[in-house]
Amino acid sequence: MLWIKALHIVFVVSWFAGLFYLPRIFVNLAMVAPGSIAERARLVLMARKLYRFMTLLAVPALAFGLVLWLGYGIGRGPGNGWLHAKLAVVLALLAYHAACGRMLARFERGEPARGHVWFRWFNELPVLGLLAAVILVTVKPF
Repeated sequence: MLWIKALHIVFVVSWFAGLFYLPRIFVNLAMVAPGSIAERARLVLMARKLYRFMTLLAVPALAFGLVLWLGYGIGRGPGNGWLHAKLAVVLALLAYHAACGRMLARFERGEPARGHVWFRWFNELPVLGLLAAVILVTVKPF
């Protein structure tokens, strides 16, 4: 079980690296001057490659988490409400991941995007998700 837990943590950390950095690329894309075609194309390419890579990292993170939950019974039984809350956080992070994919598709199509300030705030959301997940798993407040 400890190997599964270690691999889960490694893939979660790796997935989060993408969740932290992809919106930062969106900030830069939102700040590209009109007519800077090469700069825009380079940033879109970076974002596309990062999105694919972080999606590949999310799959084993989720798989190892499911093995811990369903295979080893972590979080089952009374007094494990923390796991339900953590699962809600994971679902919210998956929705954030999907929203990043939709935003990337808009950038790829050249559609107008939100401003860089909006993306700066959007970039902070996974920090809250990480904070909540770590507290729930470590402290197990309920």
